[in-house]
Amino acid sequence: MSQRKIILEKVDQAIGILREKDVDLWLTFVRETSQLNDPSMSLIVSPDLQMTWHSAFILTKRGERIAIVGRYDADNIKQTGAYKEVIGYDQSIRQPLVEVLKRLDPGCIAINYSESDPSSDGLTHGMWTQLFRLLEGTPYASRFISSESVIGALRGRKSKSEVDRVRAAVKETQTIFDEVTAFLRPGRKETDIRDFIHDRMVDRGLTTAWEMEFCPIVNTHPDSPIGHGAPGEFKAARGHTVHIDFGVSKDGFVSDLQHMWYLLDKGETLPPAEVQKGFDTVRAAIMAAAKELKPGALGWEVDKAARDVVVKAGFPEYQHATGHHVGRTAHDGATVLGPRWERYGESINGEIEVGNIFTLELGVEVPNRGYIGLEEDVLVTATGLDWLSKPQTELTCV
Repeated sequence: MSQRKIILEKVDQAIGILREKDVDLWLTFVRETSQLNDPSMSLIVSPDLQMTWHSAFILTKRGERIAIVGRYDADNIKQTGAYKEVIGYDQSIRQPLVEVLKRLDPGCIAINYSESDPSSDGLTHGMWTQLFRLLEGTPYASRFISSESVIGALRGRKSKSEVDRVRAAVKETQTIFDEVTAFLRPGRKETDIRDFIHDRMVDRGLTTAWEMEFCPIVNTHPDSPIGHGAPGEFKAARGHTVHIDFGVSKDGFVSDLQHMWYLLDKGETLPPAEVQKGFDTVRAAIMAAAKELKPGALGWEVDKAARDVVVKAGFPEYQHATGHHVGRTAHDGATVLGPRWERYGESINGEIEVGNIFTLELGVEVPNRGYIGLEEDVLVTATGLDWLSKPQTELTCV
């Protein structure tokens, strides 16, 4: 399915969401998007089209689809087929913007700012002040509200074609993980494993789900930094775990998965008890989160179910959320499956919805053995979870 068709799907979906939430008009206001783009542009215009002059993309609950753009961008917007009315201008966007708003006369105007959701916070402070100045002398600047509920629903509720693309990215990632198993052996450096994965990825015409320098994240030693660091010079060794956090980008959508290996020590046929306990705890916590991940649940409730399992098993509380949306990006905005900490703002109070694709991820450290972390990608349905990834139910031993 072409990217153009997905854009048409999302614009239709956005209008439905405006009606559902009784929001009269959604305004996305941008300029020079090659330098600083609004995340919503990939939903309602295209991830590839760049706007140069001030541009306004207007959708209403009545179904109007209006784009006001510079003269030289107008033809490109018309070709998307997403906007029934495309207005070009030369010297200033003020007049056509005010005229459109007067014609539509919305009681509320959703614009892209949010304290909690980065994907809904695309309107810069400079563009905010310009928008107010452009509408000076009109009643419309007093009718602004945050668009975060609209954008959160639009990004979060994946269409069938979006789900299919994430599913394809997940499948590619797990195939590469299978190839890593045959490659792993004592003495392989983290950078060796990274390079092997990059080669397999390039062979398939894929790119990484996040910055290539930090994707994959590889941990082969108890002292290997956990988190978002780049692979280092630590070597895989018998008696240690190997943890990889990796995702690919395929056809504009991404995966985000973690897998675990254990290098059996001399004389071992199974992982030692402390390693097995760590793995079993992580697995149980993810399954506890999965049980709570259903329409109507709140993000923090899902996180709590997993966090309680880890703490009850005697491991320290992990210092990150249990999951996040995944789609066009690895961290796809909207609801976070996280604890009620100040840094997450209101994102953890979002409701889980049908069509959401979340990661379920967490880990524990086992002294002298290494880090144990798992991450799965799951689709929320009306009847239960659809596991887009094949859940890892036991340690892969090498």
